[in-house]
Amino acid sequence: MLRLLSKGLPIVRYQCTQAACKVAENAPHTPVMANEVLHYLDPDPHHLILDMTFGAGGHSRKILETTADVTLLTLDRDPSAQRYMADLAVDYPGRIIPLLGRFSELPTLLSALNIAPGSIDGILFDYGCSSMQFDIAERGFSVSKNGPLDMRMDGDRFPDSITAAKVLANATEEDLYKILKVYGEEKQARKIARAIIETRYLFKKLTTTEELADLIDSVCGDEVRFDKLHRKSHNATKTFQALRIFVNNELNEINYSLILSQKYLKLGGKLITITFHSLEDTIVKRHMLGNIIQNVANQLPLKYVSHSVNIDNDFFVEALESNWKCLHKHVIVPSAEEVEANPRSRSAKLRAAVRIK
Repeated sequence: MLRLLSKGLPIVRYQCTQAACKVAENAPHTPVMANEVLHYLDPDPHHLILDMTFGAGGHSRKILETTADVTLLTLDRDPSAQRYMADLAVDYPGRIIPLLGRFSELPTLLSALNIAPGSIDGILFDYGCSSMQFDIAERGFSVSKNGPLDMRMDGDRFPDSITAAKVLANATEEDLYKILKVYGEEKQARKIARAIIETRYLFKKLTTTEELADLIDSVCGDEVRFDKLHRKSHNATKTFQALRIFVNNELNEINYSLILSQKYLKLGGKLITITFHSLEDTIVKRHMLGNIIQNVANQLPLKYVSHSVNIDNDFFVEALESNWKCLHKHVIVPSAEEVEANPRSRSAKLRAAVRIK
């Protein structure tokens, strides 16, 4: 049982699952482009900063190390991140306000703390799946570690929410094709969707990551794929990405998180985002350019997602009228030295903007 105390907040408790306790033993995360984040965020003493994707706390720790008296709101939807928040609060007493929830739960969480719109100096996002989630086989995120096909970032909080295994067992062939094609940009989406359906006819359930990976390998045959570092990558990587995004409603959450950023940042407040694939980056880019009407963030009906966000029209119009000024001409990518030291940073793109209206 974990306890967190910060700035008069109520005690936060959750029952640590075996996987969560295992990952909490040793924080694995190396923050991506930490120096660039500090440069563009440029926090001052007494600033209020919101880390919307705390994870293992790498970026938050860097901010606290370099800026005296800054206060951090630390949000994550994964209960296992709470352990790292507690550790950081011990090192920096009185400067951490831990929050547990999805991006879409932020208004409720901030309201409980009496934090009003337009009162935050900087907001940081490091989107996607964290290293600690990939590294634990029981979470079901990794194509290289055998475990149950779960892929939920907050399954402990929402035990009845849909898992990847349930999507594979219940989605139609056409829906599977769309999920893999849109969310995974998988060129073999049609063949993989057909193969998944055929396993049902054989009364075989796909319940583990190894079973799904082997099935996709059989579909792709002798095809060899490479990542951005020209290393051989698994044929199932894009399928796993697609299922993870769908199960966690990631693109809708990202879209809404950027609307909330416009609402809660001060005028002159900084927004820093780090994305890891084109779907995330496209949403961020459209918001920063003010183009979020032409295409919705999520092009699929959320038949299997238990949580959705409804935004009233007045709030949406207000968000559209807000403007950003980008702080750089071209998107920022990690240096060759960082990619060599931390290969997981290879796909990262950083964008930074200031709220001007």
